[in-house]
Amino acid sequence: MFERVIAGGRVVDGSGSPGIVADVGISGGRITAVGDLASADVRKRVDVTGMTVAPGFIDIHSHSDFLAPAEEHGEILAPFLGQGITTIVTGNCGYSPAPVNPATADELDSYTAFLRGPDLPRAWDSFGSYLGYLDDHGVALNVVPLVAHGALRIQQIGFQGRDLESDEQAAMRRSLEQSLEEGAFGLSSGLLYAPGIFAPPEEIEALAAGLKQFDGIYTSHIRGSSETLLSATKEVIRVGEVNGISCQHSHIEAFGKPHWPKIDAIVELHERARERGVDTGFDVIPYVAANTTLLAIFPPWALSGGVEALLARLRDPEQRQRIRRSIDEDIPGWPCWIPGAWPHNLVEATGWDNISLLWVESEANKGLEGKTMPQIAAERGTDPFEAAAAVVLEENGHAMALYVGVSGDLEDDSGLRRLLKHPWASIETDAILTGRGVPHPAAYGAFPRVLGHFSRDTGLFSLEEAIRKMTSLPAERFGLRARGRIAEGYAADVVVFDAQTVADQTSYQDPTAAPTGIEYVFVNGVVVVDHGAIDTNRRAGTVLRRGASDA
Repeated sequence: MFERVIAGGRVVDGSGSPGIVADVGISGGRITAVGDLASADVRKRVDVTGMTVAPGFIDIHSHSDFLAPAEEHGEILAPFLGQGITTIVTGNCGYSPAPVNPATADELDSYTAFLRGPDLPRAWDSFGSYLGYLDDHGVALNVVPLVAHGALRIQQIGFQGRDLESDEQAAMRRSLEQSLEEGAFGLSSGLLYAPGIFAPPEEIEALAAGLKQFDGIYTSHIRGSSETLLSATKEVIRVGEVNGISCQHSHIEAFGKPHWPKIDAIVELHERARERGVDTGFDVIPYVAANTTLLAIFPPWALSGGVEALLARLRDPEQRQRIRRSIDEDIPGWPCWIPGAWPHNLVEATGWDNISLLWVESEANKGLEGKTMPQIAAERGTDPFEAAAAVVLEENGHAMALYVGVSGDLEDDSGLRRLLKHPWASIETDAILTGRGVPHPAAYGAFPRVLGHFSRDTGLFSLEEAIRKMTSLPAERFGLRARGRIAEGYAADVVVFDAQTVADQTSYQDPTAAPTGIEYVFVNGVVVVDHGAIDTNRRAGTVLRRGASDA
């Protein structure tokens, strides 16, 4: 007997093959049959005639590590379920909640403040105890965890902007390997952000060597997406090549109009690496804007020592003017990890007009959320730099911003389309949902946008190819053997949607509109979305661990 049969839909299995009309039988959280099950004994049959049945979508690049332990996370992360996401890859861009050194825990907390929602207990120190906490409290989605270079470095030396000593490098390697033994799928780096910006390539290469014996993957928010884009792309490929490991270029992009012509060149770097046998890939946000901390506008030297050190420099009139001159005049170059160098000047690349405030911590500044920096400056009778500096000081560095100009803009997204269309491009949200502030539209609509706008409406690729980019491709990149396909023996992570109506309804001005066309979502065989209604109380997800049979 089947516990449930999803009957009569067009099954697009995630492989890229044409869809077929078939029934999908589910028992014990697994897909146990695909075919004609009209006469099968079943407890509940769900008729989805005329709809598309696909594997649950895998968000290959999420930042929900600091939400998953919260009791309220099911409600806060509900928009992911609502767009068909059943599995999230966490620990990206050098940010993860573990491992933790009590001596530097405050620095880790400050570093990750913009990713946090409800207050979290300090209930773990190791990566394994963090995953154990998630196991004990339950998760709404499946979690594929990465351990982060930033957390590992802060564990050893805090926010010091210097090279590691040999014993410190060895300690980081041991901590990485312990985290891999405890279930991490790989290592991420955020080389645009402190403390990653202080790490020379040799540090990253030596640390990533520890992934080899665990068959772990290295993912990187590269050092820069403007002037240093080509060199930074070569670096992530080199880490994979010299160590013989899989490497993933996180949210591949060219930031700022002068740099959009480099898109073909960076794709060619990856293609040539593949020809040499490097296991490289990349993922793409299906929007021309990205969200990250407002601290990313500041030069690396200003962040040496951590957030408190930056705030002290901004309070000092002489240092404040030095920071202004860096933003106004400094052009990124290579090498960009030495003291005083800069990997990626976001203001130079995109301009103040394209930077808006998404979230601030204090109630006093809530009225600034959603406004551009020039708008905030005009309200305060100052200029954008002074407005940004004031907000950072008032918020103790706890602020998040939206940056427009990622591989295109609101008039021209041809560069973004070239990246999305590439057969190695997985789809991601890179969205930061905390229950506070204004989120990126991707939090509500990334996957429906690809299915509706890019696949159906513009014909960029077929529906089957769109689904492959969301399911089997990211599963293969992370070695998930039981996810990403509609096939017998696979986990019953399933999305049912109307291919004719599925669409993203958000805009940058209204980023929280629910998508249309997503009818059912199953996580490990449990219905979490029913006719578009999301059950925020379910804990149907699983904390996956590298090499486990249920991964």
